[in-house]
Amino acid sequence: MSFRFDVPVLHGSRVRLEPLAMRHGPDLARAAEEDRASYRYTLVPRAEEMDGYLAAHLVRPGLTPFAQVRVADGVAVGVTAFWDPRTWPDSDRLCAIEVGWTWLAASAQGSGINAEAKFLLFTHAFETLKVARLDLKTDARNERSRRAMERAGATFEGVLRRWSPSWAPGEAGRLRDSAMFSVIAEEWPDVRSALRARLDGHRYAGA
Repeated sequence: MSFRFDVPVLHGSRVRLEPLAMRHGPDLARAAEEDRASYRYTLVPRAEEMDGYLAAHLVRPGLTPFAQVRVADGVAVGVTAFWDPRTWPDSDRLCAIEVGWTWLAASAQGSGINAEAKFLLFTHAFETLKVARLDLKTDARNERSRRAMERAGATFEGVLRRWSPSWAPGEAGRLRDSAMFSVIAEEWPDVRSALRARLDGHRYAGA
């Protein structure tokens, strides 16, 4: 499906999700080069590739991308997106969507920004877009990302073999095995409560 959603800026106490724009490029170029050790399985452009990356994101069918802007200093420190919207059979009503294309600067990892961004996106998906299902997926080898999805309250559904393009170095043009996670509408109240508690824990810890 090729449409995009008219999603407003989503405001949190740590992160503000702004519709992605070329003006975020300088911040994101610096963010991408801080420390790339955690990007082994994730598509994160080099600084000199950022303009092309953003331009492609802005026209990619089915993608509604956001800049993750750190509230503390107003700096864009990463990207995330709604992706692959799907409708009910014989209807144009949305039934499912994925949260993905996510990366964060090294300085923003472990700060509560990722958890709050997920909370904002999940809330918008279930309470405004009224989806029945929300998907997440990652390279099956990416244990860090899999743990983050589990901490966000998503349920592991299994591994789909040779499902998605690999972003690992030396694997251009190859398909990876993808670990699949989801949250369904019936689970959202409990997931929302758990995410709130996690965010409160970050605030208490001063993270």
